[in-house]
Amino acid sequence: MRAPPTVLARSRPCTAARWLNSPTAFADDMQHVLTTVAPIFALLALGYCAGRFSWVGEPTAKGLADFTFNLAIPALLFRATATAHLPAGGVFGIWAAYFGAVVIVWIAATVTTRILLRRPDRDGPPIAMSSGFGNIVMLGIPLAIGLYGDAATPASAMIASLHSPLLWLIASVHMTIADRTKATSVSDMATALFRDLSRNTIILAIIAGTLWRLTGFGIHPVPLKIISMLAQAGIPCALVSLGLSLVNFRIAGQKATLTMILVLKLVAMPALAWALATFVFALPPVETGIITVFAAMPTGANAYLFANRHGIAMNSASGSVALGTIISALTASVIVFALSGGRFGI
Repeated sequence: MRAPPTVLARSRPCTAARWLNSPTAFADDMQHVLTTVAPIFALLALGYCAGRFSWVGEPTAKGLADFTFNLAIPALLFRATATAHLPAGGVFGIWAAYFGAVVIVWIAATVTTRILLRRPDRDGPPIAMSSGFGNIVMLGIPLAIGLYGDAATPASAMIASLHSPLLWLIASVHMTIADRTKATSVSDMATALFRDLSRNTIILAIIAGTLWRLTGFGIHPVPLKIISMLAQAGIPCALVSLGLSLVNFRIAGQKATLTMILVLKLVAMPALAWALATFVFALPPVETGIITVFAAMPTGANAYLFANRHGIAMNSASGSVALGTIISALTASVIVFALSGGRFGI
């Protein structure tokens, strides 16, 4: 039986040496990739087929999404923040490595959109958000837990706690600057952001778990069992729900724009995140791996919602969600192989 990921992270020699010393090492790494990635994308594909062929109706799909994001995933993240130990690398280093990569990609997308693609300034914010906003909740958390087990949940919760609010704020400020014909006050943006966050059960669950942890009380076995049962449903429901939602997205948009978004999101951003986590902040292997996996996730649906709200670059955002999710089956496999095989020092 394969050793737990955290044990592998401490004891595994470099990839090349392992492959030379053990003829089965390469096959073991490939099997680990298959057992980690295949079930996740199989559930995603099942959800897509269920929606595409009307095995599951739209009201049921919406109900599943509501259950997933209002109960199951919040339960998972509440349990993680309320009971798990804080990440060994510290919260600041995790945030700085991940969101540092986001900022670099955001700037690169904005500059490329204006100078190379010669698109208007107003196209910059939704395209930049499509390049930097990853699907970390529905796809990133399942992959991270599949690779590292329960050790992935604390760092995952730390990134998720800032991901949506911070990137929505950056995109809103960026749009205000780019859209010179529409004046939006700082107070209006802050009010809208606070209103959205106050309704976001994932953010509220992370805050509640953190506050409960500070009390030092722990959780009684009965409510902990209830929370754990909900949490166990979170991963499969999120994947099936993601597959169902992909029916509403289509591969569209200018080829040059879509190519740029996919290269930045699926290639450049994970490379930057890994480099920052490894060489700048010297984070431990597990945290470095989680940051890299999260950075490699395809564009999340919120990027399309932002583009749709402003009526700009909607095809590019839709295409990056749909095509990016398909391609990520390959890119995520490569990254999981590199992480599990020790190629990145993990």
